[in-house]
Amino acid sequence: MAMAYRPDTTGRPRPPRVPAWLTAPLSPRTWREFCHLVVGLPLGVLYFALSVTALAVGAGLVVTFVGIPVLAAGLALCRGFGVVERARARALLGTRVAAPEPVRTRTEPGSGPFAWMGATLKSGASWRHLLYAVVHMPWAVFAFSVAVTLWTTAWALFTYPLWQWLLPLYAGVDGVQLYGDGRHSVVLDTAYGVGASCLVGLVLLLVTPWVIRALAGVDRLLVVGLLGPSRLASRVVELESDRGVAADTAAADLRRIERDLHDGAQARLAALAMDLGLAKEKAGEDPEAAARMVDEAHGEVKLALRELRDLARGIHPAILTDRGLDAALSSVASRCTVPVTVTVDLPERPAAAIEGIAYVTVSELLRNVSRHAGARRASVEVWHSGDRLLVQVTDDGRGGAAPTEPTTGPTKAPATAPTSGRTTEPATAPTTGSGLARLAERLGAVDGLLVVDSPQGGPTTVTAELPWRS
Repeated sequence: MAMAYRPDTTGRPRPPRVPAWLTAPLSPRTWREFCHLVVGLPLGVLYFALSVTALAVGAGLVVTFVGIPVLAAGLALCRGFGVVERARARALLGTRVAAPEPVRTRTEPGSGPFAWMGATLKSGASWRHLLYAVVHMPWAVFAFSVAVTLWTTAWALFTYPLWQWLLPLYAGVDGVQLYGDGRHSVVLDTAYGVGASCLVGLVLLLVTPWVIRALAGVDRLLVVGLLGPSRLASRVVELESDRGVAADTAAADLRRIERDLHDGAQARLAALAMDLGLAKEKAGEDPEAAARMVDEAHGEVKLALRELRDLARGIHPAILTDRGLDAALSSVASRCTVPVTVTVDLPERPAAAIEGIAYVTVSELLRNVSRHAGARRASVEVWHSGDRLLVQVTDDGRGGAAPTEPTTGPTKAPATAPTSGRTTEPATAPTTGSGLARLAERLGAVDGLLVVDSPQGGPTTVTAELPWRS
């Protein structure tokens, strides 16, 4: 059972004063879930009656074509039930369920209500709502019966000493009768009987909240599984978001390349053309000055070539295409300001796109190590685990990195590194536009994940996960 811990004044966690199993009968969560189960019965009966009636009438009249609009209206009514159930789950169960995909109708002129009826009948979400209305009623009857019986019995027995005196005074009996056959009976009217009933009530009172939570958990699963968006629809939305991030990332890379060319190599080559033009004019008048200008232009050419090589290396270096990640990452590590150990353990080369993203990720992380970490050494590890390619960069710097959770991609813990037993956690709150934020978006666009463990004082461990595609 999970326990909640609250920090004390020194910042250290401390256990709660009262265990959760003792406070469960009086906790707001128990009462909210109990109310959810109680209200679920009349609502379930209403949903069942209306949905089954609409289904039966529509199926019976479908041969006359009148049944088609009846079925469509019944499915639309069931979607309305879903709105109520999602709101009830949000208010009483604390579960937020997104609305399913809407009914999509064609926009051709003249389609009218027939297009809406066809789209409603073809919508999988509408039929899931109908299934919920049918399945929920028998479950609501069971959950209501169990929850109300246990809850009322527990409180009645636990408080029996408080109201036992009312029975002989107003009902003419000495107490609650447990058994009677006309000749003899067992009545709870002695001190031992009253105490035993109170003890049984206490046990039931401590057990019933967990039964209520289990019943409410089944309700929660029904709402999430039948009234929320389908996995396919959720995946489509996620892929649309990833496509947008990928397009934005590609546009940002193009703008960066254009800016680097315009401000770097292009400007240097323009100055070189001017210098060569001046040298050409002075060649006849002052050969020595022209030679000096040609020497300076030669140096400018070398610098321009170096800038172009650096720019090309940042996009997709030739060494990565020719020799793979091991050699390319070793080349990046050699340019870092601190010693870097590179370990690459891959059974084969991944797909070119994944390989390129892994290269860019390590390049950006090592650039951060050089500029901000204040580290003495760093390490890069790349390995294959299941269907994931994992990249881990560790440094012994000052720590305190402020990364962000990925804006896209799956939310899960990274696979455990073979050389590190520490568990990393998603970090929080970066500066907008930081390199780590851009890396998180780039990885999220391909279903990747960026996880950072960077306590104050270090060390810093950044783990990137990418899908494995060979």
